Amino acid sequence: MGTKTIGIKEDVYKRLKAHKRADESFTDVVDRLLDETKAEWRDGFGTLATNEADELERAVKRARKQASAGLADRQQKALEEMVAAGDTDETA
Repeated sequence: MGTKTIGIKEDVYKRLKAHKRADESFTDVVDRLLDETKAEWRDGFGTLATNEADELERAVKRARKQASAGLADRQQKALEEMVAAGDTDETA
């Protein structure tokens, strides 16, 4: 395989050199760093940013509270209708 010469800024060279291990060439360093940045598409799939996750959690809590309140209201109304209809058998 051939080689290419590239130019990089001094500060980038220093950062690259800081990542270089004793037994590595600069090609090895670049290759290793590039391999580490390869993202598996499944990693993080479906995750939300913290603020989005917090908002979703608040929305779910509100929805659960509303559903619970609505259920209690519907149960109370059904019981009142049963009593008004003269049905006192609570097992029905």
